[in-house]
Amino acid sequence: MTQPVVELFFSLSSPWAHLGLTKFRAIVARHGAGVVLHPIVVVQENGGIPLRSRPQPRQDYHETELDRWRHYLGLKLNLRPKHYPTDPRPAARMVIAGMQSGASVDTLLDFSQSVLAAIWADERDILDPDVRIELANRHGLNGKALLAAAESAEVFADWKTHERQAIASGVFGTPTFIFEGERFWGQDRLDFLDRTIDQWRQSLAQIHSGFELPSGSAGRA
Repeated sequence: MTQPVVELFFSLSSPWAHLGLTKFRAIVARHGAGVVLHPIVVVQENGGIPLRSRPQPRQDYHETELDRWRHYLGLKLNLRPKHYPTDPRPAARMVIAGMQSGASVDTLLDFSQSVLAAIWADERDILDPDVRIELANRHGLNGKALLAAAESAEVFADWKTHERQAIASGVFGTPTFIFEGERFWGQDRLDFLDRTIDQWRQSLAQIHSGFELPSGSAGRA
């Protein structure tokens, strides 16, 4: 049977990625889905607005929502971390360097989650190269090699490719999950992603068993 594939557009400084990636990984594992990583930042070309550029009431509500979700999920998250805002691009380029070197998606997600936890739970500065090296080494990656490769022209070119893909796909905020062309923005949409993959698999199974769904109903119950 065809393997479902989910594209993950995510920022290496997003609190919502910190809160949602564990559940996302459980969903794709349950479905045996592949994952395509797209490290990015908020896509302003599509209307994304960096947090500190938003009006104060929106920033305040952002903090309220983080507080709700950290308690609901039981995850450690500091509402006002010492090293945020930060620039996620150096860590993101290390992920891209890892992709280019053949590291597995699971390993790169482990590294990414450690970077996010460093910001949001552990009060560490991910702009410190030694911190990024340590976090990479923790997951069996060669931190020094990735740090060096992250400054290569090839990695910068791939960074721009991911950026263009995000723009073309209509991504504006992170994390955004795309499955079969359908966008799911935010970790609070993961249940919808899970349900959509379920429906896709059911319709595919019916087609393979010789039962065609009526036109226009494929992928929906």
